Amino acid sequence: MCDYSLHLITSRPARVGDKLVTTRFPNTITRGFASVDEPELAVCLLPGTELAFEKEVQCETGIVFSRRLGHAVAKFQLVNKSQSNVHHDALEFPDGKVVLLTNLCKGRATVLQLPASASGTLGDTQRQKSLVM
Repeated sequence: MCDYSLHLITSRPARVGDKLVTTRFPNTITRGFASVDEPELAVCLLPGTELAFEKEVQCETGIVFSRRLGHAVAKFQLVNKSQSNVHHDALEFPDGKVVLLTNLCKGRATVLQLPASASGTLGDTQRQKSLVM
């Protein structure tokens, strides 16, 4: 899936081994994944897709600073599915924290594994308790 604000951006599904970069796409309000080789092309992930980052993941705090999340692996999830016009793309980290993809600092990742099924989403209660802004 790709976040709601990326629906007008040219995209393709993720493949195992893809080298991705987090990027802000032109004329959108969101950050997402693009192919390292095709930076204008959004790469959409299915819930449950596993990623390995080159470095420890950092996210923006809303100010000039960023904070480290303590992990270099994550699983893609969808959150806030019942709400339209909000960000849905998120990453779940091994400690259970969930961070919106649009809040990530620039970084590089590799797709390790695609989900066995597309049902790899968190339940609403679990999602709300663990979502980190």
